Amino acid sequence: MDPIEIINRYYSNTSDEYHILVTHSRSVADKALAIARMHPELNLDTRFVEEAAMLHDIGIYLCNAPEIDCHGEAEYICHGYLGADILRREGLPKHALVCERHTGTGISPQMIIERNLPIPHRDMRPVSMEEQLICFADKFYSKTKLEKEKSVEKVRKGLARFGDETLLQFDTWCKLFLGE
Repeated sequence: MDPIEIINRYYSNTSDEYHILVTHSRSVADKALAIARMHPELNLDTRFVEEAAMLHDIGIYLCNAPEIDCHGEAEYICHGYLGADILRREGLPKHALVCERHTGTGISPQMIIERNLPIPHRDMRPVSMEEQLICFADKFYSKTKLEKEKSVEKVRKGLARFGDETLLQFDTWCKLFLGE
């Protein structure tokens, strides 16, 4: 399976949103693969990691995020589950779970209800080790400052506004994946 072929079904390869999506996703994939190579004991499916990392944000075009040239109708928080819907229709249910579960450090049903988020009321926290790795790697790259990797401290600072549960999960991943 070629993730770029799938992306090309939904994006014009000459658009800014395509460039932003593919550049960001490539950075996330490369970081996830580098971490996977550092941890052979985790026995990660690196082919899946690369494919899913390249596709994790496929739903952004359906959202209203003009700063990244996306002019859809949904709120940006919806891009994960909307991307998951796309990948399920493409016959990629396992990849779809990465889309759905990569926002923040994952979103619990309790968080959805407490914050009145406009997303389905279900558990959207990463489960498999591959899902967790891609979610973690994604935190180091924004779509507005392409190819500039954030420091662990900068990621922590950005996640702090989402509460202790989010920070605890990120810190757990730092220990697991980076030994920090």
